[in-house]
Amino acid sequence: MIAIIDYGAGNLRSVSRAVALHTPDFVVTQDPAVVERAAAVILPGVGAAGDTIRGLARHGMIEVVRATIASGKPYFGICMGMQVLLTESEEDGGTPCLDIYPGTVRRFPRGLTVPHMGWNQVRQTQEHPMFAGIPDEAYFYFVHSYYTDPDDAGLTAGTTDYGVSFPSVIARGNVFATQFHPEKSAGMGLRLYANFVAWATDAAPAAECAVRPETSANMGP
Repeated sequence: MIAIIDYGAGNLRSVSRAVALHTPDFVVTQDPAVVERAAAVILPGVGAAGDTIRGLARHGMIEVVRATIASGKPYFGICMGMQVLLTESEEDGGTPCLDIYPGTVRRFPRGLTVPHMGWNQVRQTQEHPMFAGIPDEAYFYFVHSYYTDPDDAGLTAGTTDYGVSFPSVIARGNVFATQFHPEKSAGMGLRLYANFVAWATDAAPAAECAVRPETSANMGP
């Protein structure tokens, strides 16, 4: 079973619909015990770092997320589900995060329009089963004003340019996390969900992924 963590925010409906295209064996949950029993975990997220950390704490999820990652279970972090893995965020004058990996979540430099919103390319810098069937420099959909800056450059599995070159994917062991929103990224995004289901269940990914009706009109450049 795949657990999608509901901490009171995030693209839960669109994430769950994307997962449902590839497996019925998932649950959206606010129960830490359910997450502990899951074979794999998805942490989606939108909004501010402080709200995300408070939501996770309120639902008893902080130690569960840390334990999930330490256990070796596949973890898929999306947007804030990626950013909170680092030590702290510059938001609100400094917000402590989960400190799974040393590093800082930084605001884009002055002069850039924020949020960075729309389609942009991801250059793959590591091989990973989550990239199966996804060409290098494919387009994905972004909405964010801050980006991750991990101390260890080896965490970066994909980069994107927006004024600066920033890590749009980080990966290590059982962890794979994206700054962009796969559930808003049409066919390539759905392929990522198919690959996560395959990774989590040791099954071969589907050859093709259908595009959801609400994203088919926004296929990117």
